[in-house]
Amino acid sequence: MARRHDHDAGGPEDVLAAKAELRQSIWAAMAVKGVGRFPAPANRIPNFVGAEAAAARLAGTEEWDRAQTVKSNPDSPQLPVRVRALEDGKLLYMAVPRLVERDPFFVLDPSQLADPPRKAASIKGAARSGLTVRLGAMQPVDLVVAGCVGAGEDGARLGKGGGFSDLEFALAAAAGLVDTRTVIATTVHEVQVRPAGQIPMTSHDLWLDLIVTPERVIRVPRSRRAAPKIDWSILTDEKVASIPLLDELRRRR
Repeated sequence: MARRHDHDAGGPEDVLAAKAELRQSIWAAMAVKGVGRFPAPANRIPNFVGAEAAAARLAGTEEWDRAQTVKSNPDSPQLPVRVRALEDGKLLYMAVPRLVERDPFFVLDPSQLADPPRKAASIKGAARSGLTVRLGAMQPVDLVVAGCVGAGEDGARLGKGGGFSDLEFALAAAAGLVDTRTVIATTVHEVQVRPAGQIPMTSHDLWLDLIVTPERVIRVPRSRRAAPKIDWSILTDEKVASIPLLDELRRRR
Protein backbone atom coordinates (compact mmCIF):
# COMPACT_ATOMS: atom_id res chain seq x y z
CA MET A 1 0.00 0.00 0.00
CA ALA A 2 1.31 3.47 -0.92
CA ARG A 3 2.26 5.74 1.95
CA ARG A 4 -0.55 8.19 2.73
CA HIS A 5 0.11 11.77 1.69
CA ASP A 6 -1.08 13.06 5.07
CA HIS A 7 1.48 11.01 7.03
CA ASP A 8 3.48 14.16 7.83
CA ALA A 9 0.56 16.59 8.05
CA GLY A 10 0.14 18.87 11.03
CA GLY A 11 -3.02 20.35 12.50
CA PRO A 12 -6.02 19.25 14.58
CA GLU A 13 -6.30 15.47 14.73
CA ASP A 14 -10.08 15.45 14.41
CA VAL A 15 -9.95 17.52 11.22
CA LEU A 16 -7.20 15.34 9.74
CA ALA A 17 -9.25 12.22 10.52
CA ALA A 18 -12.44 13.64 9.01
CA LYS A 19 -10.59 14.60 5.84
CA ALA A 20 -8.96 11.17 5.59
CA GLU A 21 -12.35 9.45 5.90
CA LEU A 22 -13.89 11.67 3.23
CA ARG A 23 -10.99 11.03 0.86
CA GLN A 24 -11.50 7.30 1.19
CA SER A 25 -15.19 7.59 0.35
CA ILE A 26 -14.50 9.71 -2.73
CA TRP A 27 -11.72 7.45 -3.96
CA ALA A 28 -14.08 4.49 -3.59
CA ALA A 29 -16.76 6.31 -5.58
CA MET A 30 -14.21 7.11 -8.29
CA ALA A 31 -13.08 3.48 -8.61
CA VAL A 32 -16.09 2.71 -10.80
CA LYS A 33 -16.10 2.05 -14.53
CA GLY A 34 -17.28 5.12 -16.37
CA VAL A 35 -16.17 7.48 -13.58
CA GLY A 36 -12.47 6.99 -12.89
CA ARG A 37 -9.65 6.56 -15.37
CA PHE A 38 -6.19 5.04 -15.18
CA PRO A 39 -4.33 5.23 -12.90
CA ALA A 40 -6.37 3.92 -9.96
CA PRO A 41 -7.75 6.84 -7.91
CA ALA A 42 -6.61 5.86 -4.42
CA ASN A 43 -3.95 8.13 -2.92
CA ARG A 44 -4.05 10.43 -5.96
CA ILE A 45 -5.71 13.48 -7.42
CA PRO A 46 -8.07 11.13 -9.28
CA ASN A 47 -8.22 11.08 -13.04
CA PHE A 48 -11.76 10.98 -14.37
CA VAL A 49 -13.89 10.35 -17.43
CA GLY A 50 -14.82 13.72 -18.91
CA ALA A 51 -11.62 15.56 -17.95
CA GLU A 52 -11.39 16.98 -21.48
CA ALA A 53 -14.99 18.21 -21.37
CA ALA A 54 -14.37 19.87 -18.01
CA ALA A 55 -11.25 21.58 -19.40
CA ALA A 56 -13.23 22.84 -22.38
CA ARG A 57 -15.94 24.16 -20.07
CA LEU A 58 -13.33 25.97 -17.96
CA ALA A 59 -11.84 27.43 -21.14
CA GLY A 60 -15.27 28.88 -21.94
CA THR A 61 -15.40 31.00 -18.79
CA GLU A 62 -14.68 34.70 -18.62
CA GLU A 63 -12.12 34.01 -15.90
CA TRP A 64 -10.12 31.84 -18.30
CA ASP A 65 -10.46 34.35 -21.10
CA ARG A 66 -9.02 37.14 -18.93
CA ALA A 67 -6.07 35.09 -17.67
CA GLN A 68 -2.76 35.50 -19.44
CA THR A 69 -0.73 33.48 -16.94
CA VAL A 70 -1.90 30.15 -15.49
CA LYS A 71 -0.39 27.98 -12.75
CA SER A 72 -1.56 24.37 -12.69
CA ASN A 73 -0.97 21.24 -10.67
CA PRO A 74 0.93 18.50 -12.56
CA ASP A 75 -1.64 15.69 -12.11
CA SER A 76 -3.27 13.61 -14.88
CA PRO A 77 -6.85 14.98 -14.67
CA GLN A 78 -5.61 18.53 -15.29
CA LEU A 79 -3.48 17.59 -18.32
CA PRO A 80 -6.28 18.75 -20.69
CA VAL A 81 -6.33 22.11 -18.85
CA ARG A 82 -2.59 22.53 -19.25
CA VAL A 83 -2.79 21.59 -22.93
CA ARG A 84 -5.59 24.10 -23.49
CA ALA A 85 -3.59 26.84 -21.74
CA LEU A 86 -0.68 26.34 -24.14
CA GLU A 87 -2.98 26.10 -27.15
CA ASP A 88 -4.61 29.38 -26.10
CA GLY A 89 -1.24 31.11 -25.86
CA LYS A 90 -1.10 31.42 -22.07
CA LEU A 91 2.14 31.30 -20.13
CA LEU A 92 1.96 28.16 -18.02
CA TYR A 93 3.60 27.37 -14.72
CA MET A 94 3.46 23.82 -13.43
CA ALA A 95 4.68 22.72 -10.04
CA VAL A 96 7.44 20.17 -9.90
CA PRO A 97 5.76 17.15 -8.24
CA ARG A 98 5.95 17.47 -4.43
CA LEU A 99 8.06 20.66 -4.80
CA VAL A 100 11.21 18.57 -4.45
CA GLU A 101 13.51 20.89 -6.43
CA ARG A 102 15.07 24.17 -5.32
CA ASP A 103 13.60 25.62 -8.53
CA PRO A 104 10.12 24.17 -7.87
CA PHE A 105 8.15 25.26 -10.96
CA PHE A 106 8.31 24.50 -14.67
CA VAL A 107 7.66 27.47 -16.93
CA LEU A 108 6.20 26.69 -20.36
CA ASP A 109 6.08 29.46 -22.93
CA PRO A 110 3.72 28.50 -25.79
CA SER A 111 5.95 30.31 -28.29
CA GLN A 112 9.03 28.29 -27.32
CA LEU A 113 7.90 24.68 -26.99
CA ALA A 114 10.10 21.82 -28.17
CA ASP A 115 7.04 19.58 -28.57
CA PRO A 116 3.31 19.98 -29.34
CA PRO A 117 1.20 21.22 -26.38
CA ARG A 118 -0.17 17.80 -25.46
CA LYS A 119 3.32 16.38 -24.99
CA ALA A 120 4.84 19.54 -23.55
CA ALA A 121 2.14 19.79 -20.87
CA SER A 122 2.92 16.34 -19.42
CA ILE A 123 5.35 15.96 -16.54
CA LYS A 124 7.97 14.33 -18.77
CA GLY A 125 7.33 16.77 -21.60
CA ALA A 126 7.67 19.79 -19.34
CA ALA A 127 11.23 18.77 -18.56
CA ARG A 128 11.99 18.93 -22.29
CA SER A 129 9.96 21.97 -23.36
CA GLY A 130 10.24 24.07 -20.22
CA LEU A 131 12.70 25.29 -17.64
CA THR A 132 12.57 25.03 -13.88
CA VAL A 133 12.42 28.40 -12.17
CA ARG A 134 12.39 29.87 -8.70
CA LEU A 135 9.55 32.01 -7.43
CA GLY A 136 11.61 35.14 -7.91
CA ALA A 137 11.82 34.51 -11.68
CA MET A 138 8.07 34.03 -12.15
CA GLN A 139 5.47 36.51 -13.40
CA PRO A 140 2.28 37.27 -11.44
CA VAL A 141 -0.35 34.56 -11.91
CA ASP A 142 -3.90 35.34 -13.02
CA LEU A 143 -5.47 31.89 -12.61
CA VAL A 144 -4.48 28.98 -10.37
CA VAL A 145 -5.76 25.50 -11.26
CA ALA A 146 -5.65 23.21 -8.23
CA GLY A 147 -6.25 19.48 -8.39
CA CYS A 148 -8.79 18.09 -5.92
CA VAL A 149 -9.93 14.86 -4.38
CA GLY A 150 -13.14 16.63 -3.40
CA ALA A 151 -14.65 20.06 -3.96
CA GLY A 152 -17.43 21.54 -1.84
CA GLU A 153 -20.17 23.66 -3.34
CA ASP A 154 -19.11 26.30 -0.80
CA GLY A 155 -15.59 26.38 -2.31
CA ALA A 156 -13.98 24.04 0.21
CA ARG A 157 -11.14 22.03 -1.28
CA LEU A 158 -10.02 18.54 -0.27
CA GLY A 159 -6.59 17.50 -1.55
CA LYS A 160 -4.55 14.34 -1.11
CA GLY A 161 -3.46 15.40 2.36
CA GLY A 162 0.09 16.49 1.62
CA GLY A 163 -0.75 20.19 1.70
CA PHE A 164 1.26 20.97 -1.43
CA SER A 165 -1.36 23.11 -3.17
CA ASP A 166 -1.83 25.19 -0.02
CA LEU A 167 1.94 25.60 0.32
CA GLU A 168 2.39 26.47 -3.36
CA PHE A 169 -0.19 29.23 -3.05
CA ALA A 170 1.23 30.55 0.22
CA LEU A 171 4.77 30.57 -1.19
CA ALA A 172 3.58 32.35 -4.33
CA ALA A 173 1.72 34.89 -2.18
CA ALA A 174 4.84 35.56 -0.13
CA ALA A 175 6.66 36.30 -3.40
CA GLY A 176 3.90 38.67 -4.56
CA LEU A 177 2.79 36.42 -7.43
CA VAL A 178 -0.78 35.80 -6.20
CA ASP A 179 -3.14 37.56 -3.80
CA THR A 180 -6.77 37.52 -2.74
CA ARG A 181 -7.83 38.58 -6.25
CA THR A 182 -6.21 35.59 -7.96
CA VAL A 183 -8.84 33.17 -9.27
CA ILE A 184 -8.54 29.59 -8.00
CA ALA A 185 -10.25 26.91 -10.11
CA THR A 186 -10.47 23.15 -10.32
CA THR A 187 -11.80 20.56 -12.75
CA VAL A 188 -13.48 17.52 -11.21
CA HIS A 189 -16.06 14.79 -11.84
CA GLU A 190 -19.55 15.34 -10.44
CA VAL A 191 -18.88 12.49 -7.99
CA GLN A 192 -16.19 14.65 -6.40
CA VAL A 193 -18.53 17.59 -5.72
CA ARG A 194 -19.83 17.63 -2.17
CA PRO A 195 -22.52 19.70 -0.42
CA ALA A 196 -21.55 22.90 1.35
CA GLY A 197 -20.21 22.28 4.83
CA GLN A 198 -19.19 18.66 4.28
CA ILE A 199 -15.47 19.27 3.75
CA PRO A 200 -13.78 20.51 6.96
CA MET A 201 -11.43 23.46 6.46
CA THR A 202 -8.67 25.11 8.46
CA SER A 203 -7.28 28.64 8.28
CA HIS A 204 -4.46 27.72 5.87
CA ASP A 205 -6.58 25.68 3.42
CA LEU A 206 -7.12 26.84 -0.14
CA TRP A 207 -10.65 27.97 -1.09
CA LEU A 208 -11.95 27.58 -4.65
CA ASP A 209 -13.61 30.27 -6.77
CA LEU A 210 -14.56 28.03 -9.71
CA ILE A 211 -15.50 24.34 -9.64
CA VAL A 212 -15.87 22.97 -13.15
CA THR A 213 -17.26 19.56 -14.04
CA PRO A 214 -18.07 18.19 -17.50
CA GLU A 215 -21.67 19.31 -16.88
CA ARG A 216 -21.51 22.68 -15.09
CA VAL A 217 -19.59 25.61 -13.63
CA ILE A 218 -20.03 26.42 -9.94
CA ARG A 219 -19.01 29.96 -8.96
CA VAL A 220 -18.36 30.50 -5.28
CA PRO A 221 -18.75 33.86 -3.49
CA ARG A 222 -15.44 35.18 -2.18
CA SER A 223 -16.55 36.15 1.33
CA ARG A 224 -14.32 33.51 2.95
CA ARG A 225 -11.10 34.37 1.12
CA ALA A 226 -8.28 35.41 3.43
CA ALA A 227 -4.78 36.56 2.58
CA PRO A 228 -2.73 33.37 2.07
CA LYS A 229 0.31 32.82 4.22
CA ILE A 230 2.59 30.04 5.42
CA ASP A 231 1.40 28.71 8.76
CA TRP A 232 4.67 27.54 10.30
CA SER A 233 2.91 26.37 13.46
CA ILE A 234 1.37 23.35 11.72
CA LEU A 235 4.30 22.39 9.49
CA THR A 236 6.10 19.34 10.80
CA ASP A 237 9.88 19.08 10.64
CA GLU A 238 9.46 16.17 8.21
CA LYS A 239 7.34 18.29 5.86
CA VAL A 240 9.72 21.25 5.92
CA ALA A 241 12.76 19.04 5.34
CA SER A 242 11.09 17.42 2.31
CA ILE A 243 10.65 20.76 0.49
CA PRO A 244 13.97 22.55 -0.14
CA LEU A 245 12.39 25.98 -0.61
CA LEU A 246 10.51 25.72 2.70
CA ASP A 247 13.63 24.53 4.47
CA GLU A 248 15.55 27.46 3.06
CA LEU A 249 12.87 29.94 4.13
CA ARG A 250 12.76 28.57 7.66
CA ARG A 251 16.53 28.91 7.98
CA ARG A 252 16.21 32.59 7.05
CA ARG A 253 13.60 33.33 9.71
